[in-house]
Amino acid sequence: MAKPIDASVDKTKTILKEFQGFLLRGNLVDLAVAVVIGASFTSIVKSFTSVFIGPLIGLVFGGSTPFTSLKFTIGGQAFYYGQFLNDLLNFVVTCAVVFFFVVKPVGAMLRRLGYAPPADPHRLPCPYCATDIAVAATKCPQCTSDLGHNWAPVTED
Repeated sequence: MAKPIDASVDKTKTILKEFQGFLLRGNLVDLAVAVVIGASFTSIVKSFTSVFIGPLIGLVFGGSTPFTSLKFTIGGQAFYYGQFLNDLLNFVVTCAVVFFFVVKPVGAMLRRLGYAPPADPHRLPCPYCATDIAVAATKCPQCTSDLGHNWAPVTED
């Protein structure tokens, strides 16, 4: 009777290990970052730029005029460049926060857990200029140093 229970426990452990791998895959993290940028975080950044950054820039461009109302007119048509600059600031601030508070920490965690992509074993830095070059190269394309045929240590593939 013990064998079916052991097999069931082993199968459950295997499934949980697969689930852990699924959760830590890069695609899932990328999707989570996209959701954060597209949905929940945008309103906070919009508020920040319209409440704090917009008035500061408005002071530079005329003081009493709201930043998003800045415009120029050509042939009777108004072009609201203030709104465009406000939206551009929203985008830049959102990307910066997501990069520094989500992408970088998750990348560091994946490297610590061993899920980071392996380094290319067929490329090494040039011993003279540190440019990343193919192991099979005999001359560095960057600094043109002669490397010889056996400049790189032998690696097992």
